[in-house]
Amino acid sequence: MKHPDLSTKEGRKAHRHEMRMIAVRPRRWGLWLLTAGFLLVLAPSALNMHSLFGLWPPMLGAICIMLGVPLLAASVVLKRRYLRQRVAGQAIVGRIRG
Repeated sequence: MKHPDLSTKEGRKAHRHEMRMIAVRPRRWGLWLLTAGFLLVLAPSALNMHSLFGLWPPMLGAICIMLGVPLLAASVVLKRRYLRQRVAGQAIVGRIRG
């Protein structure tokens, strides 16, 4: 895997893009579920809504939050693992060249 050259503007842009693309799906789903959960928790008092599809909105909100938090944690773990492997691979390449 080629490392971008951080001394150029294009290289820094490529590096930022690569870092943003790590674990996108779990992070995106986690944020959506967390947002939906908080909105469902606040919905009964804000909108005077006491039933959603025959279920209690705060309960649905709690379920969404409980599903969203592990996804966000998983995205953090995946990103740290990727970065650790990337740095380890860079150290090995340095030893081979050196």
